[in-house]
Amino acid sequence: MKRNMKNILDKKFYVMLLGLLFFAPACTDLDEELFSDVTDENFFQSDDEFISALGGAYSSFYGIGNHSNLWSSNEIASDEMVIATKGGDWYDGGILLQLHQHNWTPDNSFFNNTWGFLYSGINTANRLIAQFENIESDNSTAYINELRAVRAIWYMWAMDAFGNVPLVTGFSDDVPKNDSDFQTGRTKVYTFVETELVAVIADLDASVGGNAYARVNQATAWAALAKLYINAEVYSGGATTEWAKAINAVDQVETFGYSLEGLYSSNFKQENSGSTENIFVVPYDKVFAQGFNWPMMTLHYASQSVFEFTEQPWNGYATVEEFYNSYIDTVNNPGTTGAVWSGLATPDPSDLTKPNGRGTLDSRLSNFLVGPQLLPDNTQVEDPAADEDDPDGAGLNFTPQHNTIYPNGWRQGGARIGKYAYESGGTNSMSNDFVIYRWGDMKLIRAEANLRLGNDALALAEVNEIRVRAEVTPFAALTLDNLLAERGREMFAELSRRQDLIRFGKFNDAWWEKEVSTSTYNVFPIPQPQLDVNSTLVQNPGY
Repeated sequence: MKRNMKNILDKKFYVMLLGLLFFAPACTDLDEELFSDVTDENFFQSDDEFISALGGAYSSFYGIGNHSNLWSSNEIASDEMVIATKGGDWYDGGILLQLHQHNWTPDNSFFNNTWGFLYSGINTANRLIAQFENIESDNSTAYINELRAVRAIWYMWAMDAFGNVPLVTGFSDDVPKNDSDFQTGRTKVYTFVETELVAVIADLDASVGGNAYARVNQATAWAALAKLYINAEVYSGGATTEWAKAINAVDQVETFGYSLEGLYSSNFKQENSGSTENIFVVPYDKVFAQGFNWPMMTLHYASQSVFEFTEQPWNGYATVEEFYNSYIDTVNNPGTTGAVWSGLATPDPSDLTKPNGRGTLDSRLSNFLVGPQLLPDNTQVEDPAADEDDPDGAGLNFTPQHNTIYPNGWRQGGARIGKYAYESGGTNSMSNDFVIYRWGDMKLIRAEANLRLGNDALALAEVNEIRVRAEVTPFAALTLDNLLAERGREMFAELSRRQDLIRFGKFNDAWWEKEVSTSTYNVFPIPQPQLDVNSTLVQNPGY
């Protein structure tokens, strides 16, 4: 299945991407007559031509896997991820500290990057819709509806991040502006997203895989609606009726035949397009569709030798120790720890690299890289500039512990992101398909909606399917607290944790190096550069 899908991508999605790459330089030459032979009569007539034109809409997604964008803003602002300042490394004037500690300001560059990423995707969809509307073709309506669904997903992300955002659906001379009332404006965006998805869903491709792979099909639209409805209370003040809608949306996704992978890690392996669980993905490729830079973002400088990378990693992103420890259940799920640090066991005081206790069998620990890092010859790689007070010493050993977030965090501190399998001998870009929606998330959404509606038995059974797949003991009872914890373990680094914490009322709690914050921070501020160039925008309350 993988090879078939990659062939499809070679012929279609990569053609789209390459077309965009080759076109970009030509934009600077106003005398270039690149499209002099293109007319309504000889273009956008076949499916392949329409799909090629759709490239702009889908290539816009490729920025999601890199640093300082939507994913980074969400993850660093949550309790699962941190970038500690390591001496002079990673100190950026306090931008990253603001994100972790919830004291950010509108001039934080991450927010402007995120805003630009989101509205670039929205604007591209709007442009293509306008172009397709001017073409008389039997094919155009179907692709316009696909673009409307793509645009709705962009707007849902924008609403989640910034709340009250401008609704721009076409080209005009009007300056985009948001609503003067925050909640009214956010509710308008919520209604727009729901209305658009519901309106077009029947016209989207009903197939799974094949030509529909990595495109917004019916299953993707239903998955997006499920995410929308489960967050309705936050977004628009809706609750009970929307929970029922969330259940129905997941039920609809289920009709397309998705199922849990036998192994959790199979969803994120190097060749993961054959997953039975992944609903919508961004199909990265280290040559043709770059930007998935996690090996660089998280791994230690010396990890270059471990994985034989062509470039040196940046030693940045790591997991918050408290979050890592949420996977530990020494009572219900004891198991040998192997070469894992004390976060899973009591360390041997004579050799801190060796645990002497018992930890957990949770297979989702594949989300992390911990323990001694070994060279291809099975010897431990050394960090030549290891901190003198780091208990790991010179030997590179990823441990969940951090000493401080600033100013001198341990170079080796924190479990690293291991969710997606890294390619030995790879570049700074990965070829794994980045998962946006998957069936495991859908099952947990349906469980949560049932739990909130009082259908406890249904909810418990759903969650326990997830836990059994993870090789941990099923819950005897389900509460909102242990459901949130389970979502954390299952959905680590999947652009979900910040959203989940807000929905469960935990985002403003204190965690490592973060004090209690206010609800102001439940949305990001409208970026200051956007306010500077557009005086019609209204800043979010509290900023």
